[in-house]
Amino acid sequence: MTATQPAPAAPEAAQGPILEVRDLHVHFGARRGKGPTAKAVDGVDLQVQPGEIVALAGESGCGKTTLARSILGLVEPTSGQVLYRGKPLGRGTAALKPYRREVQLVLQDPTGALNPRQSVYESVAEGLRIHGVKGDEETLVADALARSGLRPPRRFFLAYPHELSGGQRQRVVIAGALALEPSMLVADEPVSSLDASVRGEILALLLGLVRDLGLSILVVTHDLGLAWNIADRLAVMYLGRIVEQGPTETVLANPRHPYTRALLSVVPEVHHLETQILSGEPPDPTRVPPGCRFHPRCPALASGEAARAGVDDRCRNEAVPILRGVAEHHAACFLTDESVKKESERRPRTRGSHAEGLQ
Repeated sequence: MTATQPAPAAPEAAQGPILEVRDLHVHFGARRGKGPTAKAVDGVDLQVQPGEIVALAGESGCGKTTLARSILGLVEPTSGQVLYRGKPLGRGTAALKPYRREVQLVLQDPTGALNPRQSVYESVAEGLRIHGVKGDEETLVADALARSGLRPPRRFFLAYPHELSGGQRQRVVIAGALALEPSMLVADEPVSSLDASVRGEILALLLGLVRDLGLSILVVTHDLGLAWNIADRLAVMYLGRIVEQGPTETVLANPRHPYTRALLSVVPEVHHLETQILSGEPPDPTRVPPGCRFHPRCPALASGEAARAGVDDRCRNEAVPILRGVAEHHAACFLTDESVKKESERRPRTRGSHAEGLQ
């Protein structure tokens, strides 16, 4: 390279994640000083790279929606940080306004997300007006509708939500987000309310937006089958913490955490895992058990697999190390993940400790 030749631009991914969550905690206190504290999010690290789709998966009550709301600045964290392009989120409506234009929410229920008294045009134009976006409004609305797959776009300007199909309503919601030309979408169960025949179309649309516009997407879902079809990386969440994460194909082809195995075993397309129905109570953020948070429902403990491996006592009593910003495949499980075993063995061990349940 000569002195007069410019250096090649660094790939965007090399500049770091577009979104990063560092040791995030969201605890909801008891009302009027009575009752237990709900640890909805309790020590989460997560990254989304430019042009990447990350799926955040887990049962209802695991904390994934609260985590998504914190990422959007809708819920203030108890501690920890959310960083966008390396900078912590501001506090307050005015400080968050530029960020909320860059990171847009796509809600799960398009019927509830759209005002039934507003036309499609008004629904899509609303964000443009709130953020004072310059340019010809009609053109911007038409471009957003076309990008979302509603063509010809002007045919939909005067339509109302009740006149559209479920898939068309979801496309209008996506168009409202695209009108602001965001860098990232947070999609909360984006196809759960749609017919099976329409889900593939919306997933194909999201994949096309990543390919054509370079968007990053965080998809919140309970469906590992959806994650398998769309996501580059997968983070599985249980009781406020990520218990397994890594490249989607790697995690789902070889799940290391018993919770991931159980969720995956009921996906119709999966034939290599025996179906496991989780017993016990669903996750309750006000009652965090000691030891591994999943141990009261863990099939590996119930079957004796953990006892045969000599880790059953640790599962019940020893806090599992939190997964910290890992890009490779790791799980927070004494039984199956060597990195967790080694990290835990380096720490002083207190038999019968209830530290995790009381922190």
